[in-house]
Amino acid sequence: MMKTLPSISDQIDEKLINQIIKNNFALLAPSFFTLTSNWFIRAYEHFKDIDKFVIIIYLINKDLIFFRKNGVKIDYETFYRDKSIEIDKINISDISKDLNIPKESTRRKLLDLEKGGVIKKSGKKIFIIRDAFYAARATDTLNEISTILHEFNKILKKEKLVNEVYSVNEIIASMKENFSFCWYQFNKFWFSYMVRWRNELKDLEILCIGMVVVINAVKNKEFNPKKNLRSFQKELMGSDTRGVNAMSISEITGIPRPTVVRKLKYLIDKKFLQIDKKNLITFNAKESAFITTTKMVDQNMLDLSNFIFRVFNQIKIINENKKKDNNEDFVPGYLR
Repeated sequence: MMKTLPSISDQIDEKLINQIIKNNFALLAPSFFTLTSNWFIRAYEHFKDIDKFVIIIYLINKDLIFFRKNGVKIDYETFYRDKSIEIDKINISDISKDLNIPKESTRRKLLDLEKGGVIKKSGKKIFIIRDAFYAARATDTLNEISTILHEFNKILKKEKLVNEVYSVNEIIASMKENFSFCWYQFNKFWFSYMVRWRNELKDLEILCIGMVVVINAVKNKEFNPKKNLRSFQKELMGSDTRGVNAMSISEITGIPRPTVVRKLKYLIDKKFLQIDKKNLITFNAKESAFITTTKMVDQNMLDLSNFIFRVFNQIKIINENKKKDNNEDFVPGYLR
């Protein structure tokens, strides 16, 4: 049992978190864009179809919602222990609406998953089999999220809002202990992120391809922007002096080169990207594309702030109370 009650005043306020992100975005950007780029690359790798992977994650997330509603806390090892996971009944209309995938496409992809043995039915029960379930295992994503939280924690320490910086491994361990809660919160953020961009681009493979170009610019050693979000966005546009070609993007993502070329053309025509005489692609959103990108980033950072508010505060409370009374089982009500 917990011997010491956590102090409500010690939590980091959500509005403050958003302001800290805006003021220090350049420090968080490399880890944030690494997560977004790598997630889509991994998603495509599993089924050669990002939407199929997203549907699997959506179905698994129904279990996380069930656990949360019933006050059940599941750790990482327990969650991935079995050979399959039982999921709730499949409602094609709900999946289509929630993920913004056309209904017939949703139906077709579910049938493909069933024919491929990814989804199996046994009487009235529905299961996702081990291989697909393990494909959705959160190992790499956990590490990338924990890196973002670690970088955020360092900013808090520098601004004297906390006394301690948790290591990436400590954050991973805390999230694994409270996996069902933390992963529900991540999925809530991530589904909003994906649906928002799908509404704009109509296709997550387009986003995957675009993110490779973005991360190429963000990680350019010559790029040294001001810390705040607005300056970062403006300075990032056209800053990449190297560029990346369609073949390299194809090799990085696993998406066939003809598909990459076609989807790059869409992003260039929409003025999100630009291409030079050597066929090198760079991120340089202009006109309406820049306005759209700015609005998207603002919304995404609000959602990220909510995720950090709920998960980082929990990690902070758990680790502080481990030191006080060696008890790690508390999940405060305001974070649920």
